[in-house]
Amino acid sequence: MSRKTGILPASKSRPAQKTKKGKNANLAETPTRGLKNRGTRPPAIVPPPPGQGKRGEQGYLAYLLRQAHAATRLTMERSLSEIGVTPPQFVVLTMLRAYPGLSGAELARVALLTPQTVGVIIRNLERDGAIRKTAHPVHGRVLQWTLTRRGRALLARCRRHAQAMERRLMTGLSAKAQATVRRWLSKIATNLQE
Repeated sequence: MSRKTGILPASKSRPAQKTKKGKNANLAETPTRGLKNRGTRPPAIVPPPPGQGKRGEQGYLAYLLRQAHAATRLTMERSLSEIGVTPPQFVVLTMLRAYPGLSGAELARVALLTPQTVGVIIRNLERDGAIRKTAHPVHGRVLQWTLTRRGRALLARCRRHAQAMERRLMTGLSAKAQATVRRWLSKIATNLQE
């Protein structure tokens, strides 16, 4: 039976064969023939953890911003999931609290989301009774969105999670350092839009 499949039982293994160089080689090694360092693999490259090497102060600013954003977003996603809210929903609620009466297009711009994403968020928040629409007083076809009482309560719950995140972000920073970071981040957004 083993001859049909080409597999020999362990007790009847094939004898070692001579290679061109006269060295003994087992058939199990044949896939590595022709390689310089037979049977050896290059050492695995293990990137450093965040905060070290190129993922730390030696790294490119754009990469470090992306890394910080990804860590912040993941932490916020996990935190907000406890109350059934996504970070984009939280952003939309926050923007409507700060700027009531925004249209869907305006919300997309200030929330840094696509209009399609905002459309889905608006439908879900409206369905859940967190926001309501009214027609624009001048442009009747434009819809304006505002928070309902339920939406304000939901935002208050979200803000408790966001404030906990803010405290973690600012750990060890003086008020002056916090102001410098805020100014720097704002300046990046302003400068890169020009």
